[in-house]
Amino acid sequence: MLKTSRWLAAVLLVAVAAPAQRRSGPPEKTNPLGSSEQAVREGHEIYNRSCTGCHGLNGTAGGRGPGLAGGRDYVRSKDESIFEAIQKGIPGTEMPPSSLAPMDLWKVVAYVRSLRASASEAFVPGDVAHGEQIFQGKGRCGSCHAIEGRGGIVGAELSSIGAQRTLLEIRNALTRPRPQIPSGYQPADVVTTDGRRLSGIIKNEDNFSLQLLDSRDQLQLLTRGEVREVHYKSESLMPNDYDKTLTAAEIQDLLAFLSRQARHKPQRRRGEEDEP
Repeated sequence: MLKTSRWLAAVLLVAVAAPAQRRSGPPEKTNPLGSSEQAVREGHEIYNRSCTGCHGLNGTAGGRGPGLAGGRDYVRSKDESIFEAIQKGIPGTEMPPSSLAPMDLWKVVAYVRSLRASASEAFVPGDVAHGEQIFQGKGRCGSCHAIEGRGGIVGAELSSIGAQRTLLEIRNALTRPRPQIPSGYQPADVVTTDGRRLSGIIKNEDNFSLQLLDSRDQLQLLTRGEVREVHYKSESLMPNDYDKTLTAAEIQDLLAFLSRQARHKPQRRRGEEDEP
């Protein structure tokens, strides 16, 4: 009787385990090249030779295909699915199959994944020490932004910018105008009922009060009864022309420095935005 019970238990164990094994399927392939500096660099070169006609230079949106860099959700986020989309094309779309050798395809996968990673997870070449000098000196970033308690308070605190943003998002913040000024960073001139004229950024406002961080970094707390006029400015205080005021090498060094700022990675709430 004891032997029979053990035999039944073994049969039941096999019967339960077998479906689980069938459901799991083969393990998904991961990039054999990983995310090494060399794989990303060579994948970048191959991408710019083969993919820019549709997907744009450096992963920005092209004429026929979507941009492949971060800032959106992707259906294909795993190594194997990205590899197959490049190798076999995507039926029903203009994405054709590729004639690249498998190892070159994996290099492109490494590059695409680096575009979507946070800046701190990506390989970012450049002189970090010189980038810090640019941040505090020629770029004057430190006059508005603080890192580890050092710097201004007008702009966002950047001790975690490398973990919070992709490299493309940081680059765009330095070189492209923003379509909207984020809440908490609206430049304005305020005239009070007693004749004072204040300039700064509006941190908070509602029907009853207004909080203005003035040009002396002093927080002015005003009731609506104390405010005569508010003149909202149309442009952010954040410069977006660093590609004109810095050399290409200086921008790269600045990006390398900012990408290393990854003290922690707080979760952003849906719709939450800050000024990089």
